[in-house]
Formats: sequence, C-alpha cells, structure tokens
Amino acid sequence: MSDEDSKPATRILHASLSGDGQAESQLMPLIYEELRARAADHLRREHVGHTLQPTALVHEAYLRLIDGEKVDWKGKTHFFAVAATTLRRILVDHARAKTSQKRGGGARPLSLSEVEPISIENPADVLDLDQAISKLAETKPRHARLVELRFFAGFSVEDAAKALEISKETAKVDWRFARAWLNRELS
Repeated sequence: MSDEDSKPATRILHASLSGDGQAESQLMPLIYEELRARAADHLRREHVGHTLQPTALVHEAYLRLIDGEKVDWKGKTHFFAVAATTLRRILVDHARAKTSQKRGGGARPLSLSEVEPISIENPADVLDLDQAISKLAETKPRHARLVELRFFAGFSVEDAAKALEISKETAKVDWRFARAWLNRELS
C-alpha cells in the first residue's frame, strides 16, 4: 500500500467508485473545494464575459469523473490529474460551442512567454491551445500531459512531476521545452 493509498481521500475515493453510496457523500466535500479552486483559478484567466462559472465547471467535471468509466484511482494526485483532462475537455467543448455560434471570432496568437498559465481571451484561443497540445502529444506525449496539468488543473511543476511519475528536474526541463514549442506553434 502506498502512502497515498492510506490517505482518507484516497480510501473514500476507492470506496465511492466501488458503489459505496455513503462514501460518495463523504467524497464530495473532500475534493469539491480543491476542484472548485482549480476551476476558479483557470476561469480567472478567461475573458471577463466568460459564461462558464467555476461551480458549473466543477459540477460538470465531477459528474464526468464519477459517472464515467471506472478508473483504478492511484490516489488523490491521480484523480486531479484526470480532472485536468476533464476540465480541458469541458472548456474546449464550451469554446467550440461559442466559436460555432460566432462563426469565427477573430482569433489572435497566444503568448506563452510567462511561466504562469496563460490568459485566454476568447473561445478560439482555447481551441488553438487544445490543437497545439494535441500536436505536441503526437511527438512528446509527456510534455503535452505536463502542459495540460499546468494549464488546466493549475498543478505546480512539483505536483505535475508527481502525477507524471518523473523527477522535479525532468519536469522543469520538459516545461521549458513545452513552453518554447507552444510559443513557436501559437505565434
């Protein structure tokens, strides 16, 4: 049993996904605030008129995570790493819907010169970023996953390294490469 397996959130997560209804009611308060904080942090970087609210984003993500296919959760870190992918999918779906409504939207290049996650000004930017991450994943899947964890789940380099089961130094090198590659791709 790993250290993370002995933590209450991980035990409750396993019990909940095994069909324990009582565990599911205990799980939500444990993960809700952290998931909502990550969603709020991401949405703060969105444009001011963004129609998706953190609570709605968290509820949609939680439903997809809990009601989706059964996952052999390796712990809380693994849960939030999968949550990053789920948040990305929800935001991309939302952006696609908005962009299709606008029939264009005047996309502009994104700047990745900052270490911190970028500011997304319009739905087309989310789609551009998603497309670039997918392209990066074709040749550098670990780098793409690192970008996803940093941008969509707000993971620190250290947390992302843990989720990817790589060293902190490797994560730093990968992050520098991924930022440079995305900057070139999106400019």
